[in-house]
Amino acid sequence: MVAAMKVHRHPVRVYYEDTDLAGIVYYANYLRFLERGRSEMVREAGISQLDMKARGFVFAVRRVEADYLRPARFEDELIVETRASGLKGASFDMPQRVLRGEEVLLEALVKVVVLDAKGRATRLPADIRAKLTAITANDGV
Repeated sequence: MVAAMKVHRHPVRVYYEDTDLAGIVYYANYLRFLERGRSEMVREAGISQLDMKARGFVFAVRRVEADYLRPARFEDELIVETRASGLKGASFDMPQRVLRGEEVLLEALVKVVVLDAKGRATRLPADIRAKLTAITANDGV
């Protein structure tokens, strides 16, 4: 049996500026929604990205795979679900979904790496690894 990953849920409202001429969310704007979900999950896990930067390392997106399943529209109230998984030496995955109610609009897999001040991949510091491990633990779901 695979352990369930903790799910972080972040609400997002679609504004007019998020839409294209057809009145649906412009595809690239989903990346902004996903970023907000990841940032909020990391913050709620007790990881300060400003403190990380002061210590000489940052998170960076290495890869995004996204499947656009259904369009979101102006005034929709969405939820960005984010999980953390696949924790390795210098990287981890963040599976994400964007939902309108129970309807899945987008599914994405984001690969995140840790970079040092020179832009090279570096191992996760022990304290950050511990916090990431805690949010990938089985939460009983």
